Amino acid sequence: MKKIWLKHYLGGMKAEINPDQYPSLLELLDEKFTQFSDRIAYSCLGTDIDYKTVDEKSKQFAVWLQSKFSKGDRIAVMMPNLLQYPVVMFGILRAGMVVVNVNPLYTARELEHQLVDAQAQAIIVLENFAHTVEEVLDKTELETVIISKIGDFISFPFSVIDNFVVEHVKHLVPPFDLPAAIPLNSIISSADIKNYVKPILNGEDIAFLQYTGGTTGVAKGAILTHRNMIANILQALEFVKSSDKISASRQEIVITALPLYHIFSLLANCLTFTCIGAQNVLIPNPRDIKGFVKVLKKYQFTFISGVNTLFNALLNNPDFAKLDFSKLALTLGGGMAVQSSTAKRWYEVTGSVLLEAYGLTEASPAVCIDPTNLKAFNGSIGIPVPSTEISIRDADGKELDFGEKGELWVRGPQVMRGYWNKPEETAKVLTPDGWLKTGDIATVDEDGFVYIVDRKKDMILVSGFNVYPNEIEEVLTRHIDIIEAACIGIPSPKTGETVEAFVVLNKNSKLTEKEIIEYSAKNLTAYKVPTVVKMVDHLPKNNVGKILRRELREQV
Repeated sequence: MKKIWLKHYLGGMKAEINPDQYPSLLELLDEKFTQFSDRIAYSCLGTDIDYKTVDEKSKQFAVWLQSKFSKGDRIAVMMPNLLQYPVVMFGILRAGMVVVNVNPLYTARELEHQLVDAQAQAIIVLENFAHTVEEVLDKTELETVIISKIGDFISFPFSVIDNFVVEHVKHLVPPFDLPAAIPLNSIISSADIKNYVKPILNGEDIAFLQYTGGTTGVAKGAILTHRNMIANILQALEFVKSSDKISASRQEIVITALPLYHIFSLLANCLTFTCIGAQNVLIPNPRDIKGFVKVLKKYQFTFISGVNTLFNALLNNPDFAKLDFSKLALTLGGGMAVQSSTAKRWYEVTGSVLLEAYGLTEASPAVCIDPTNLKAFNGSIGIPVPSTEISIRDADGKELDFGEKGELWVRGPQVMRGYWNKPEETAKVLTPDGWLKTGDIATVDEDGFVYIVDRKKDMILVSGFNVYPNEIEEVLTRHIDIIEAACIGIPSPKTGETVEAFVVLNKNSKLTEKEIIEYSAKNLTAYKVPTVVKMVDHLPKNNVGKILRRELREQV
């Protein structure tokens, strides 16, 4: 497609970036940690740490990793937004190893699949979720478990108080038995930074195995190289720098409520804003909206990102409108479609236009972003980032013209190498000449703005998280009383979509909807659990026996 959207690039924005500007992320990090050493890097639970501290602690962790593991080994990280996360994440990269981000809310079944598939050799886990690791330890290749407490890196005496409250007052740490586990703090304190040896890496070395359902089915590890990530950071930076209200010359304040283990938050909030020396305010539990708003009250923040449901929840809190938004320069919505009603209310309350971005894990993730000078929400996902080609294709792969609807294809330096150990799955989404088939139906208007029309795949989007019917159906049909199952997404005012399950029960079964939901909750992360279950006599199928979810959607 002709890049007519370039006319919307603001003054100084580059049409092309150089993904080889840095040999690897290590050189980029070294540069920025040195440049902004005295600035606050992260704030969480009342404690600030500067870039110099992140630099030193991540190198200390890297030293320890290098004494136990080899370049390219996969190291899993299973924790929410805490000061520990950037330290261990950067430490893994600086050790020359691969970060495997894990959702801490995963069930044992989900965790086992990811650790086994990634062949992870170690995991760093917050003690609140260590019981899940214990359940799967013997079924994985894990050699080492590293335990972190919520108070790690928090200033004394708050560290002791927070640990006590979490463990003994709120009882948020289920019992676990991992006698060989190593405390994170002891690793950091015992490692001598003088022993750090910077590994020799290039752009093709793997930085992250970022798990996603891809276009269908069970979670797959998207191989994101150092070059992929550098490219997407530089692409995103062009948009960030285009705002006349954002500058590396002063300390910007970024609100990070979306979990850093999610690719959107990892790239947009953490990595991109590291490059301008911003202060990242980490929110461990954004579901606690009252507590979240109390934190926001302490900062005159410059940037906030989120999903539609998060923005809605904030707007519905009466104290949110009382905050000072005078410094708010950019608001970015992604992960799911931003609703126009939410965007309208956001602007009325904050005075900031809610910009929309589009990406997918397989593209590191950013593909399109709204121009930062947009005067009003327009329902578009924006325009392609620099060095990115897009194409709208029909079912036969033929390119369509502006205004026509078809599958969105993407090509650029941010597109993944492929799926980890899944060449057949890779071949389904990556063409020999480098095009990524997104599975999303889109159109590009004659002004160059891209609009998502619908999803080609049967994926369900719950609060910005991908939910795949195959996985839920597989869990449901494990139940002795369930013969068949099919799942679809239905609209939800709270989460965008929620899961509805249709099940065919064994004859004479007395299984209830409540029992099925409870069974699902034992085997699936909360956002994947069906909220509605309907018992049916049969499921619609085609002539080869494939269940037709489309017909189920039409019945709703």
